Amino acid sequence: MRLAVILPAAGQSRRFRDPNYKKPFATLGGRAVWLHSAEKFLNRDDCVQTILVIASEDREFFDMKFKANAAIMGVDVVEGGAERADSIERALARVKADVDLIAVHDAARPCLVDPWISSVVEAAEKSGAAILAAPVAATLKRRASDGAIEETVSRENLWEAQTPQVFRRDLLLEAYAKRAGFVATDDAQLVERIGQPVSIVECSRLNIKITTKEDLRLAEQILKILPKPKLEGFVNPLGDSWMK
Repeated sequence: MRLAVILPAAGQSRRFRDPNYKKPFATLGGRAVWLHSAEKFLNRDDCVQTILVIASEDREFFDMKFKANAAIMGVDVVEGGAERADSIERALARVKADVDLIAVHDAARPCLVDPWISSVVEAAEKSGAAILAAPVAATLKRRASDGAIEETVSRENLWEAQTPQVFRRDLLLEAYAKRAGFVATDDAQLVERIGQPVSIVECSRLNIKITTKEDLRLAEQILKILPKPKLEGFVNPLGDSWMK
């Protein structure tokens, strides 16, 4: 099946707390975080389209630093909306007509390897919708308004959702057409709302999303132990010295 991937990178990165750049544009292992995420799909034979969604406020910055990368890699760049779902909806409007499956993958989740992508794509081919996730291992506590523990929550059958999340094209389009302003924390939640079962494919906890500077440092170490991609990727022709 022909696969398109949407990489949302239009968030505000408030918890990253850097005055100069947002987390998708931070340097990781010599190149920007979003480049790591994008190249994992560009190296696949089934991926026919890659769409990066950026905030309109970041367009000038992005063009100055990464326009050459996007052109060389054949990445379509779309300006997002006010909310994440608005951004995904704008990207969906740009998906090629002959695409069968659509993957949504956080641009700030760079520690990905091809076997994980293949496993969730294969599951989506069979069931129509699938996500990567990891079983919750920690003890969960619910905190009361006064700061005390209100209860201990059972972790049985609880999973932490990851990306990529992969859906049959028509299912994802229907889910977004029917969202009617509903605020979802991921795309699977919208697909669940239309009655479509979503399969869970177990994945490693190394598939982390960068939210803070601490996550960025952790990702640097994770990349050292993960298998290297078939191609070492596309390095910013302008270099990363501007970030140092």
